[in-house]
Amino acid sequence: MGGEPVSGARRDPAALGRTDSWEGVRAVVAGFGVSGFAAADNLNHLGADVTALDESTAGDRPEKAELLEVLGATVRLGPGTTAELPEDVDVVVTSPGWRPDAPLLAQAAARGVPVWGEVELAWRLRDPERPAPWLAVTGTNGKTTTVQMLDAILTAAGLRSAAVGNVGRPVVEAVMDPAGYDVLAVELSSFQLHYTRSMSAESAAVLNLAEDHLDWYADMRGYAADKARIYENVQRACVYNVADPATEQMVRDADVVEGARAIGFTLGMPAVGMVGLVEDILADRAFVEQRSTSAAELCTVADLASPAPHFVANALAAAALARGHGVSQQAVRDGLRAFRPDGHRIAEVAVLDGVRWVDDSKATNPHAAQSSLQAYDPVVWIAGGLAKGARFDELVQSARPRLRGAVVYGQDRAVIVDALTRHAPDVPLIVLDEQETSSVGDPMAVVVDAAARLAERGDTVLLAPGCASMDMFANYGARGDAFAAAVRRRGGQQRQDGQQGLD
Repeated sequence: MGGEPVSGARRDPAALGRTDSWEGVRAVVAGFGVSGFAAADNLNHLGADVTALDESTAGDRPEKAELLEVLGATVRLGPGTTAELPEDVDVVVTSPGWRPDAPLLAQAAARGVPVWGEVELAWRLRDPERPAPWLAVTGTNGKTTTVQMLDAILTAAGLRSAAVGNVGRPVVEAVMDPAGYDVLAVELSSFQLHYTRSMSAESAAVLNLAEDHLDWYADMRGYAADKARIYENVQRACVYNVADPATEQMVRDADVVEGARAIGFTLGMPAVGMVGLVEDILADRAFVEQRSTSAAELCTVADLASPAPHFVANALAAAALARGHGVSQQAVRDGLRAFRPDGHRIAEVAVLDGVRWVDDSKATNPHAAQSSLQAYDPVVWIAGGLAKGARFDELVQSARPRLRGAVVYGQDRAVIVDALTRHAPDVPLIVLDEQETSSVGDPMAVVVDAAARLAERGDTVLLAPGCASMDMFANYGARGDAFAAAVRRRGGQQRQDGQQGLD
């Protein structure tokens, strides 16, 4: 470890860690976004010969490219830069959104060049003296909220922790932080897991599995298989969703470290080896000595920022991971009490004339929208955007009894309208076409006005689009901001007109 290479010798990156010199390793980083820059920066720091490639010049890529080139790396940005894999490459580190059939990655596979994700690189670069354990979370929905809850609990326990991965800060930055961490709460998408092979998390959770990213995967089997990778080589606890049998089957199929336990979370009464609800109490029957006859109280539903079922389920999953790490009941309670979700997640915007307006723009697929709809009754549902190949039949069938009405807009509105027409033909429906939303400066104002026509006192108007936002907005945050602004303007107009306005 740490020895100097023979001059000009090629190095096997799979045999190297953070204490080795990477001199002689020729690394290509595919993509120069947040995770790509982190990978390129740290490989360059370790002494590798780094070339970073990206078709895009958007955002701060040019500034970051200039910085890395000063430090000795090569960065090529712009159209055509990723068409050909350079010669004499030892490893490719890819950004998570890159499909395996992208020309650069396909050429690497054909040449036998290993392709790692940034998460795989991060696992290999952990500090051998202080390898902070990973508590990993994936699932179709709820990942970010669960990881942030987990981080809040770990912090309440007095541990130096961080929420990393798909949630924001690249994992490789965290593992290379000179100050180090006691433990990491790691959010992993299916794309990140696709390029991860050697990870051995202390504990891991799959929150749920539903149709998503079918524009990236050929079918659900491929998507599910990538999600299931998170359980491979788990050391302590595989946390699964009792209400989602697919997640339990993933645990059964996983090759784990001997002694690892299967821990279920449920909104019902927990059996032995589970965490769940006893009336309004979040209870642990998995990590207490007398679990065969009793349960430990963790907190109450009233301690949480929201009583929405999916929010409670996320809290239970986070609690299970934390308890598996040895965190006390009190730290679980204190962390969950202190936690507040990020914006655009079941966030109440206003109450106007007895109608509650809620922004859940983060509900970017049908499963997330279905979970959100279960928290309100009756509800005027606002939906639409880019469906990413998903279907809405199951969502509409389950939500039908709650629906006062629906407003549908966006590029793939026909998919949602078809489901509503077939499964809820009696639900009042307003469909906004491109002309109605694009002919005005504020398309969300048109959507909000349409929803207001359907809503009655006591209703909730819920923006839970079930779709991605990029047909009309930069991202789900911009969509949620536009919704909130339109609602508040409506409240202000009502006050000017002498109506009741904000309650």
